[in-house]
Amino acid sequence: MQHYTNLNDIQNLDVIINKAIQLKRNPFQYKELGKNKTLIMLFFNASLRTRLSTEKAAKNLGMEVSILNIANTWNIEFEDGTKMNLNTSEHIKEAARVISQYADIIAVRAFPTLTDKTKDLSEIIINSFKKYATVPIINMESATDHPLQALADGITLEEQKTKKRPKVVLSWAPHPKALPHSVANSFIHLAKKINIDFMITHPPGYELDPNITGDIPILYNQKKALKDADFVYAKNWSSFSNYGRVLHSNSSWMITNKTLGNAKFMHCLPIRRNIVAEDAVLDGMNSLVTEQANNRVYAAQVVLKKLLTQKNEIK
Repeated sequence: MQHYTNLNDIQNLDVIINKAIQLKRNPFQYKELGKNKTLIMLFFNASLRTRLSTEKAAKNLGMEVSILNIANTWNIEFEDGTKMNLNTSEHIKEAARVISQYADIIAVRAFPTLTDKTKDLSEIIINSFKKYATVPIINMESATDHPLQALADGITLEEQKTKKRPKVVLSWAPHPKALPHSVANSFIHLAKKINIDFMITHPPGYELDPNITGDIPILYNQKKALKDADFVYAKNWSSFSNYGRVLHSNSSWMITNKTLGNAKFMHCLPIRRNIVAEDAVLDGMNSLVTEQANNRVYAAQVVLKKLLTQKNEIK
């Protein structure tokens, strides 16, 4: 694994998930592995869980951590051949190569424009760092993917399931703002790689990228989809076909105790209470949202460990 920018970078997902669970039992057992190594985290957008969990994961391995909020410093140019006489002051070619001299691993977080579909699908920021950096790159969420979240979700499902092949439903939920597709996409990537009975439910018009959903069953009837579910993953996303638009915010799609039934409830956080899910769901015994957030640490830690181990082997 040279980088971790999507789940396809992991050859044996089941093994990695189980190694993450082992790390969770003894998070400091590889404290010497990251000694004298530096993780640089670059944030083009603000973060709470991703920032804190990845930093904690690195420190569990003995790494030093440097954090730079790019949005609060200067604008980086990503296009080739551009005459930089406007608002960008440094090109990614220099920036990535220079940062690589200060870091053993670089982690990058960047959101989509939700206005330019072609640009967002090109993943210009994360792919530019992969192209020009000389150290491994970790995707802390990009325009179309969130592989650290997906790995944490995989850990959570493995820990919480009570049957070999549970029924898992990804349900669209209302939200007042236009949100990215990255979490939904990454959960679908995960679902295709693990042993679950999986389906998606959303109102008409909120179909995701068909290249990602493929032949996964999609129901427009939430009640029917959630029947006998073992896990319900609620998440809002904006329209893909009418790119980045909020077509409507149907409050009837909010997850309630009645719609949830006996299923476990999952969400990546942050969550708008009584919009995406009611208080009774989030405060109930079936809510896994804090467990998911905690597993973000061990998702990041198992990835960092893998990259550090390979880096040491190359040397």
